[in-house]
Amino acid sequence: MRLGSGTFAACCVVIEVLGVALFLRGFFPAPVRSSSRTEHQAEPPAPEPSTGASSNWTKLPPPLFSKVVIMLIDALRDDFVFGSKGVKFMPYTTYLVEKGASHSFVAEAKPPTVTMPRIKVDDNVTRHLDKVLKRGDWDVLILHYLGLDHIGHISGPSSPLIGHKLSEMDNILMKIHTSLLSEERENLSPNLLVLCGDHGMSETGSHGASSMEEVNTPLILISSAFERKPGDIRHPKHVQQTDLAATLAIGLGLPIPENSVGSLLFPSIEGRPVREQLRFLHLNAVQLSKLLQENVPSYKKEPGFEQFKMAERLHGNWIRLYLEESTSEVLFNLGTKVRRQYLDALRTLSLSLSRQVAQYDIYSMLVGTVMVLEVLTLLLLSIPQALSSKAELEVPLWSPVFSLLFYLMFLVLSALHVIVCTSAESSCYFCGLSWLMAGGVMVLISALLCAVVSALAKMFASGKLLSKNPAHPNSRWSELDVVILLGTMGHVLSLGASSFIEEEHQTWYFLVNTLCLALCHEIYRNCFLGDDCEPRRCSHGERGFVNTAPALQDRSIGHDELEPHRASKSPTSLNTLRGWEKWMAMASPWVILTCCRLLRSLNQTGVQWAHRPDLGHWLTSSDHKAELSVLAALSLIMIFALVQRRCSLTSKVAMALGLLGVYCYRAAIGNVLFPWQRDSKDISKGLIEARFVHVFVLGILFTGTKDLLKSQVIAADFTIKTVGLWEIYSGLVLLAALLFRPHNLPVLVFSLLIQTIMTKFIWKPLRHDAAEITVMHYWFGQAFFYFQGNSNNIATVDISAGFVGLDTYVEVPAVFLTTFATFAGPVLWASHLVSFLSSETSSGSALSHACFCYALICSFPVSAYIILVTSLRYHLFIWSVFSPKLLYEGMHILITAAICVFFTAMDQTNTKS
Repeated sequence: MRLGSGTFAACCVVIEVLGVALFLRGFFPAPVRSSSRTEHQAEPPAPEPSTGASSNWTKLPPPLFSKVVIMLIDALRDDFVFGSKGVKFMPYTTYLVEKGASHSFVAEAKPPTVTMPRIKVDDNVTRHLDKVLKRGDWDVLILHYLGLDHIGHISGPSSPLIGHKLSEMDNILMKIHTSLLSEERENLSPNLLVLCGDHGMSETGSHGASSMEEVNTPLILISSAFERKPGDIRHPKHVQQTDLAATLAIGLGLPIPENSVGSLLFPSIEGRPVREQLRFLHLNAVQLSKLLQENVPSYKKEPGFEQFKMAERLHGNWIRLYLEESTSEVLFNLGTKVRRQYLDALRTLSLSLSRQVAQYDIYSMLVGTVMVLEVLTLLLLSIPQALSSKAELEVPLWSPVFSLLFYLMFLVLSALHVIVCTSAESSCYFCGLSWLMAGGVMVLISALLCAVVSALAKMFASGKLLSKNPAHPNSRWSELDVVILLGTMGHVLSLGASSFIEEEHQTWYFLVNTLCLALCHEIYRNCFLGDDCEPRRCSHGERGFVNTAPALQDRSIGHDELEPHRASKSPTSLNTLRGWEKWMAMASPWVILTCCRLLRSLNQTGVQWAHRPDLGHWLTSSDHKAELSVLAALSLIMIFALVQRRCSLTSKVAMALGLLGVYCYRAAIGNVLFPWQRDSKDISKGLIEARFVHVFVLGILFTGTKDLLKSQVIAADFTIKTVGLWEIYSGLVLLAALLFRPHNLPVLVFSLLIQTIMTKFIWKPLRHDAAEITVMHYWFGQAFFYFQGNSNNIATVDISAGFVGLDTYVEVPAVFLTTFATFAGPVLWASHLVSFLSSETSSGSALSHACFCYALICSFPVSAYIILVTSLRYHLFIWSVFSPKLLYEGMHILITAAICVFFTAMDQTNTKS
């Protein structure tokens, strides 16, 4: 079965996406769970331990509090309450922490500190609060305030809006506390008010990673039951966020949740009699030990379990002495010892169970890895055919399916699947799939393996594995090829070090700078030495991909055959450029280097230098709103000037109005100012302005799609297709301008400027082939991903982009907008690649070659990285550094699949036209 290179590559990447998804499902473990979670009737509570004498405490103790109010403030950082901001903006809360009847803690949230996005403007939470507080038909009231998190995502923790929101929260807490105290006077029963946060807030206003600002949250328990003597200074203690579940269960007289891995916060019960304290601690220890038994086969060897058994024995001795009505000092000392033993056991048990969360589904990971590696191997073996002048390859589809090897492999995999799934001690996602789905995956793996074996046999039979084309003995690698090869290999190898992952932007900045210097060398050699001194340039037909071994570098087709459309007009070279154009060509690498250096100073990213001030922080401060407004306006004008040149008249008008709408949107939400504005008091959501821009984005995309469909009908008109592709690209640029924050608009301007310079003065004059142009687009796309301010830290994802133009949280458009805003750099450069190759060549092979090369160069890092994270899964930084990068790689390969499908669709259109 013959397939085009692009179609083959797109199919391979789609299979790779499935493999990566299966690997991710196995890598990110499921939480520890109790086996009795499916039973409808809860087990009776464990009786109080005793030795000899029988205890009459066999039921759950009565609740400690009559009512519980949980006030959860999203993104409440610990220093917002315990720091200077708390003293200034939350005076009532500060008084309760320092002098009131309360216990304060710093609760640590486990990374990644990611929560599902949601919009609720906070008035909706408070609107009915007064009525609810007066009613007596509830036991637990939960208030979830999201405004602070929303402000952080938009303006950061230093925004003046933070102080206003904290003051609002302080007033609400005072209202709730006052109401609870007045009710206590009537019922003579204590209530509990809990103030907490789900996660913190980074210095950029986001969250998702493991920095101290993101994981440390305040946890304050407020109740009249917590007696406090004058002068009693209580400093906040560090606890785990999971400890709250067990504490609330005990406080409400309920069974501790079976799957809870937290331990009881002892200060909440330290005012109770000793027997009650030991009873509460025993219930918590029994629950954790039971969870340990159900998730750890060798639980008896765990230190926490041994400590629990020791504490239980001592507890039984204490009960015996207590029931004998002994009031001696021995009883008091033994009670203190038992309490200390229980607390040590709880800490150790909780830690052991937390470690169990890091148990990996190795079987699912292995199956996903095999699929990814088979695809990569098949892509590598297909290089000679895929990059030939025909851009087609013979896919051995039917012969492997009906071969003996296929059936033998399928039977072996089926047998292994049965053995693994029947003997696995822990749950496995792949084993939980239906036999039809699991069998389909095994059929796919078997077919891929047979295809790889068939390709290897064909390559050995043809003798092309380690041979150069004898017709061109002088063909050799250019300096640019060497740079691309070494750069790609170096980047893949760098993924094995946590520091290089944290600072990956430095790798791409270095590679882009090195690429510019290599291009500079090539331009100067052509200008000063002429074509006679230039190494012979051959096409990429039969040449192989620049990132593979030199043996796969057959160059048998002339370069004009690669680009007949351009050659049919007037061949462009540095010698045919006019005087000023030649000077511009010589200066172009240095202009690009200057642009890249300016962009580096705009957004500090990574870890080591992320705290340092940058131009972006200076522009986004409230004191420089006028400067930001001027920069945003100039950037939007430059975007229009760089994009409109190849658009139709209708799209030009839509682009101009759309960019004007972008500025109006930013002015509406208070980011920038109009010339006649002195301040930004009239702040709105900007829904009308944003939706106004969305309409023009859809209009431009529709116009471009219409032209592409029209080009299939009018085969002779090549211009219609090129205009349609450029309009689709323009629509994506307009959408990026809407989603980018104002200080990031220069990133979009420099991206368009660099693309224009390289198109006119580098790619056209030097006649680079499709493979080299594809790799350059990929490198610059990756660099611009980091120029935007992104990193391998989840906290740098700009969640606010997903709500532009949305009044409430709508999952599909919010996910799409957030993804596009995050990966705008790679997507825009890939779209430009399609437009450039379609407009500069009429050869049907250029887009196929580009699609194949793009799929291959994206497959290298993800294939290597899943092997690396598997081997480093017990590394100290596996959750804080390696796993976020894995999520980025998974999303990147998904976007690559979408790009390859778009390449293939455009290639089919080009073939038909």
